[in-house]
Amino acid sequence: MLTRRAAARCFATGAVSATIMGAGFGSARAADKEIKIGITLPLTGTQAQGASLIRGGALLAIEAANAAGTLKGFRLVPVVLNNATSTAGQYDPAQAATNARKLIADPEVLAMIGPMDSGSGKAMAPILSEAGLATITPSSTNPDLTNPKFAAEFDPSGKPIYFRTVTTDSYQGPAMTNYYSDTLGVKSVYLLDDASAYGVGIVDTFQGRARQKAMPILGRDRLDPMQADYRVTLNKIKALNPDGLYYGGDMGAGAKLIKQAYEILPAKMPKGGGDGLLQPEMFTAVGFPACAGWYCTTATPHLTQNPKVQPFVERFNATFHTLPDDYSVTSYDCALIIIGAIKELLDQGKPLTRASLRDAIQDSATDTLQGRVQFDRYGDLKSHVVSIYQVVKNTRYPLNDIIHQFKYIGVAPTS
Repeated sequence: MLTRRAAARCFATGAVSATIMGAGFGSARAADKEIKIGITLPLTGTQAQGASLIRGGALLAIEAANAAGTLKGFRLVPVVLNNATSTAGQYDPAQAATNARKLIADPEVLAMIGPMDSGSGKAMAPILSEAGLATITPSSTNPDLTNPKFAAEFDPSGKPIYFRTVTTDSYQGPAMTNYYSDTLGVKSVYLLDDASAYGVGIVDTFQGRARQKAMPILGRDRLDPMQADYRVTLNKIKALNPDGLYYGGDMGAGAKLIKQAYEILPAKMPKGGGDGLLQPEMFTAVGFPACAGWYCTTATPHLTQNPKVQPFVERFNATFHTLPDDYSVTSYDCALIIIGAIKELLDQGKPLTRASLRDAIQDSATDTLQGRVQFDRYGDLKSHVVSIYQVVKNTRYPLNDIIHQFKYIGVAPTS
């Protein structure tokens, strides 16, 4: 069995060896047959900490199933692959596509958890579709991936293989628009994105809702995550004096944006973004006071402070010596759904194949940490809850405590 100390060391260093993570992770008998589950995340670079939290959730569910002998005669083996490259400094769609091909080349890989990013998802989905390999993402939210209008591009096989335990940016972006307008009283806004599939997509949906609400958009710019200085753009925004700033993207550009916005933009101006900002890097790469006051959303109910989820939080912290976030929970739920679908096939004596497992996932209704999860016919979660948070310094807890330094505001307004 992988000890807690060894697990923590792998977690902290971003190690991605399938041998380390797969060999004996759990206490199932060595004679059991293996079922491999791919896990693909950007485990190095600017997204590494958030990705590691997602990986931890999936691994805990797999470990628990192996230890309990949930799949009698079978042992689950996680195959962990890194979607990031040093060139990109974060996730790299080309590497994600390479990893998809590696997984489908192994006939023992029957399903996948991930990816974290919609850009990786767009690169992987066509490849996974052609092979009939189902994946469940705990965090990628671009709606195109499951939109039937884009089925020829992302689902060429005709049967959905891209499932989610979160809602999409069709809900997340507009929910923050509503909050800006209805709760914060923002009358005009400036928009920024980081050129990623996720960043562009979520700002598009925020902007669409802003137009519906007749909220003036004073401008929109694109930030290059590889650049170090956004001060020219921020000074332009300052001169235009919008009521609010909204950023769509990850912490690669986000960390630098937040630091420099603190120096240039008025402190009273509401500033926020999507779930790309609700990451440990908000504290490790930015820190207080620069990050204080920023708003962000998650495409899921707030889970880590739910009393029913506390045993998971405690186990996660005991294993990895760090607190989980809400997407650690949705990742755990991804694994629960896959495990439940495998068990159903085994209990019914049905063949265990990629195709049969895909069908079982599509039809599943699984009790998870976030409640009962069901998918629509396109692979999307039937629930559309979006949660809102604000970074508020809480001196009673460590300054890198991602549960308590992101203050939960509530469920976002949907209309």
